[in-house]
Amino acid sequence: MLVPDASAQRHGPAAMLGWPRVRVVLIASTAIGLFLRLGSLVSTPMVVGRTKLVGFSALLAFGLFERWPTRLPRWMARWGLQLTAIVAVVPFGALFAYWLTTGGHPQFATEKARVLGYATLTSAGILFAPLIAVGALLRQRDDFARDQAAAFALERSELERQALDARFRLLQAQVEPHFLFNTLANVQALVEAGAPQAAKVLQSLIDYLRAAFPRLHEPSTTLGQELQLVRAYLEVMHMGMPDRLTFAINADETTAGLQCPPMTLLPLVENAVRHGIDPSEVGGSISIEARWHSERCRVSVTDTGVGLKAIGRGLGTGLATLRERLQLAFGSDAQLVLSEVAPHGVRAELTFPIRKAQT
Repeated sequence: MLVPDASAQRHGPAAMLGWPRVRVVLIASTAIGLFLRLGSLVSTPMVVGRTKLVGFSALLAFGLFERWPTRLPRWMARWGLQLTAIVAVVPFGALFAYWLTTGGHPQFATEKARVLGYATLTSAGILFAPLIAVGALLRQRDDFARDQAAAFALERSELERQALDARFRLLQAQVEPHFLFNTLANVQALVEAGAPQAAKVLQSLIDYLRAAFPRLHEPSTTLGQELQLVRAYLEVMHMGMPDRLTFAINADETTAGLQCPPMTLLPLVENAVRHGIDPSEVGGSISIEARWHSERCRVSVTDTGVGLKAIGRGLGTGLATLRERLQLAFGSDAQLVLSEVAPHGVRAELTFPIRKAQT
């Protein structure tokens, strides 16, 4: 049974007579020719020229059977075929060298010294040509192994990137219903209480969602856009508790174009409203600051709510998901820290490396 051979497909005519191979043949044949000249009465250029002709005939045989036939029986190795071809072609290459250098009249029958020279050249070719070919085969195998390793590494990197992207989008999908259901619950409470501002809150929520949802499936957004969404969210929340919630946003203009994952700030603000301001009898305020500091962006969300210890606040679903999304986007360069604020309240501080959004 004949099977396709991969090595026959990897090498074209340019590889068969490429400069690296020609250079090896020139160097090796010159060295062997100079060695054979020591026991010969023929001129050095003549001996070296004949040796080069034998070397190039071996090279042609090596390259020919490297590409042909494209299919080999399963029991036959291509390298074995190439070495056999080299051994077989060397005597004919030596004969052609003598025929060419003697004007087509080698006169082996009358020139016994020439017969001895032919035998010596043939023997040297049969001895050294396969050894050089084995060296080329070993190097070729190493090059192929490196190419395969590089291809596997590239494929693995691409698969890891795809898996990372899928994981990132899964985490984003977890954020969407978490935020949406919480916000709709607030609207429902206003409707059930018959609050006159329910319709206005619902309209503000619709406007907000119309602006927010197109960005949820983007791989990245800007801090300026995130701040706009947070402001819209807080305005919706403020309508629901006008006497219990105030807020302020202070951000450097230079931070507006910085790149960050979508829905980065909203979970922090939502956590401050839901677990800080809402449980407090007197409500409280939320302050958001964004600063560019030493090639890092520092964003803080501070509330004056009930604090961490009052209700055991920690990394809930939204914040835990946010932390993992930050790790996927920035690695260990991003940090999210929660801390107590005196006399009561919580500060969520987020730092990540500066990455300007592409325009």
